[in-house]
Amino acid sequence: MSESIEQVEVQRGRPKSRELDTRARAERPKTWMPPQLLPDPNPEEGYRFRWVRVSTLGTADPMNVSSKLREGWEPVKASEHPEIQLMGTGDKPRFPDSIEIGGLILCKTPVELADQRNAYYTAQANGQMNSVDNSLMRESDARMPLFNERRSEVTFGRG
Repeated sequence: MSESIEQVEVQRGRPKSRELDTRARAERPKTWMPPQLLPDPNPEEGYRFRWVRVSTLGTADPMNVSSKLREGWEPVKASEHPEIQLMGTGDKPRFPDSIEIGGLILCKTPVELADQRNAYYTAQANGQMNSVDNSLMRESDARMPLFNERRSEVTFGRG
């Protein structure tokens, strides 16, 4: 009885059992996709990620980096995200053990801080819109009133 179950079933004319089938053979072939220019890091609980500009066309942008660091963004260490593969560029990195691609550095900040920042800028934008609306409506005349509708409509040609 040195023959395996598979060999015996094949000799008897029966198809081999499903238990002997492997999933690897039934898998679809993988399709090619172009690589991402800026890879997404694996999400971390309680943090948001963002790519921050450190240089443009090889010229350093210290004002942008320092403002983002003051906002609470901190550079992510490459050792924390080994899934992002970095090839040596030969340049001396501005932030050692960081993830820098094409003049952008990966940074993270706590979710609470990011939400507060977003709320601040949303309030700024709403205040500006209210100011424009008030200025516009101040010019309104009862004989020819201005209407302030904040919606748009898409129509297609009638031909």
